[in-house]
Amino acid sequence: MARKKETPKKKEELKNKPYIEGSGSVVSEKIADTLKKNYMPYAMSVIISRALPEIDGFKPSHRKLLYMMYKRGLLNPDKERSKSANVVGETMKLNPHGDQAIYETLVRLTRGNEALLHPYVDSKGNFGKQYSSKMHYAAARYTEVKLEKICNELFRDIDKETVDFVPNYDNTMQEPTLLPASFPTVLVNSNTGIAVSMASNVCPFNLEEICETTIALMKDPSHDILSTLKGPDFPGGGFMLYDETELRKIYETGRGSVKVRSKYSYDKASNCIEVTEIPYTTTIEAIIDKIIELVKAGKIREVSYIRDETDIDGLKIAIDLKRGTDPDKLMQKLYRLTPLQDSYPCNFNILIAGTPRVMGVRQILTEWTAFREECISRRTFHDLNKKKEKLHLLEALSKILLDIDKAIKIIRETENESDVVPNLMIGFGIDEIQAEYVAEIKLRNINKQYILRRVEEVDELKKDIAEMEEILKDKKKIRRIIINELKDVIKNYSKPRKTLFYYQSETDEDENVDDTPDYPVNLFVSESGYFKKITPQSLRMSGEQKLKDGDTIKQIFEATNKTDLIFFTDKAQVYKSKASAFDDTKASVMGDYIPAKLSFDEGESLVTLIPTTDYSGYVLFFYENGKIAKVPMKSYETKTNRKKLSKAYSDKSPLTAILYISDERDILVRASSGHTVLFNTGMVLPKTTRDSQGVQLITLKKKAVLATVSFADDTETDGLEKYRAKTLPSAGKPAKELGDINQLML
Repeated sequence: MARKKETPKKKEELKNKPYIEGSGSVVSEKIADTLKKNYMPYAMSVIISRALPEIDGFKPSHRKLLYMMYKRGLLNPDKERSKSANVVGETMKLNPHGDQAIYETLVRLTRGNEALLHPYVDSKGNFGKQYSSKMHYAAARYTEVKLEKICNELFRDIDKETVDFVPNYDNTMQEPTLLPASFPTVLVNSNTGIAVSMASNVCPFNLEEICETTIALMKDPSHDILSTLKGPDFPGGGFMLYDETELRKIYETGRGSVKVRSKYSYDKASNCIEVTEIPYTTTIEAIIDKIIELVKAGKIREVSYIRDETDIDGLKIAIDLKRGTDPDKLMQKLYRLTPLQDSYPCNFNILIAGTPRVMGVRQILTEWTAFREECISRRTFHDLNKKKEKLHLLEALSKILLDIDKAIKIIRETENESDVVPNLMIGFGIDEIQAEYVAEIKLRNINKQYILRRVEEVDELKKDIAEMEEILKDKKKIRRIIINELKDVIKNYSKPRKTLFYYQSETDEDENVDDTPDYPVNLFVSESGYFKKITPQSLRMSGEQKLKDGDTIKQIFEATNKTDLIFFTDKAQVYKSKASAFDDTKASVMGDYIPAKLSFDEGESLVTLIPTTDYSGYVLFFYENGKIAKVPMKSYETKTNRKKLSKAYSDKSPLTAILYISDERDILVRASSGHTVLFNTGMVLPKTTRDSQGVQLITLKKKAVLATVSFADDTETDGLEKYRAKTLPSAGKPAKELGDINQLML
């Protein structure tokens, strides 16, 4: 489409427009300044207003949702549940996010989802399950919700100015900045959030233990927390491996991790393990998938079938066992290899007055106590003002009681309605507020009985006011109120602990146990670098070995599935692996191509394989320049699980051969010039340095190189026994030159 030409009139308008200074110019700015100006506001918004929980235990999304449910009257026990879609719609007045994000927040707070130790939302319908990634929740139009009874403790006295209120995002209504929770919700229910450059992960604790610990700390700041707070308590139950050192670290620093393992029972009749409780951090599907993966890899051979039997009665994973399997030993193996045992990482990062702080349990409870003290003070101050206002009004009634007829006469004789209040003020010496109150009394209430009954309240009000003023002056009395409220919470809402303890003395766990199945195997290495691992049974039933055209089998070993494999390459490098890392195969398949399997460097090829179980013996390196290096196999043993070792042998001269010996052997060496040396390896001293250049084995003529190396007792050379008898020296003695055998130079 052709561009529309500007008319003369348009050009004239543009010409007459005022010039804006700096328009159209390119301004250079430091990248650090740009990030600070544009990214920092976003980062601070995520940290302060989205991802991290505050001292009341809630993120803004949780708080807005619960508050709107409270405003809808869903805390009233006589009110029916409301459709979740209605709740989500109402919450959008406070939360400027999509309905799906709000509904997902609601789902996690419900009893049906089982994500919280003490759910805040009573639910009806399908809300999925926290322990399953495939059990999806129903749409919001099908489910119904209302607030749980425990929410009375969250909103207690919220209408008495106990917390600050701020306008919502469109300034149409007010919302609380915090909820005046009467117990430490921040540590009772789990909370996870990921902000910018920081995160939070608060584990749940038993309600009764948290309240008792809070009470103990208020009475004695040096209280030993571990004596009352035994450890985390997860909604999914399970067993926590008790580690006192780690728990004390978490309680003091707010960082650490706890290990939780699944609960199971063994059905002897069905030869089946039934898992009924799993760690909070995993799902049924993750556990089943991992076990299936291990079975396919041959690392677990005791399982015949696994299935998910979760139903309306709760979680259940059934594991059918093969005959003769010890269920307890199998579970110990599964704990080590699968998420049936998992760690919960703790990071108690909480917003305090808008600042993120990582705190231990003692600090968190101290901050919560200070927050709750402020709530009690504000509530008391609010009630005090209300009672003072009421007392002020009742004092006016006391004065009117002296002469009710006078009050009636003043009102009756006043011509204008607007003059009633001023006349009462003058007639009884009361202020405008008192006069307004007297003027609004109904005609039926201006009898002595009514007025006397109201006046009797004066003494009680004065007593209450005096008590409240004392409370505001004395911090101990405020703490006494908090302690009484915590005791009420324990009485009304405490539950038995779900997560029990396993003490280290009761577990047979050994972190270093090797669960690799051990069985005999045959190893085959071809000339071009293909590798096969075949069981003896499969080998007996197999036919001819399948190889590439022109390829041949170079090495054959009898080993076990736990054997370590040391692969030497032509680049003076070693690649380490295990036989168990390769799949059992058949002779009829090509096998694994070693350079690809072990990620050799470009252009690198396999020279030889040496299998070992205990790294005993020596490796002999023969070089074309006539030198030999004898290196202990121990030099290739590593404490860490390293897969690649450089400088595995010297690269100063081209390599002729690599031989492994478990004990001293006779070796026959031939040079290209035809000279031959027969010697015993005991004559060569070992070198601990892997890339040692070695010692001179044979003196070579000009242009001659070391050509072949073989074990003497494997050689079929004519007259070899004659040479062995006449030339084989004892260890440390030089060989004698005899016929075509050169002198051995050591």
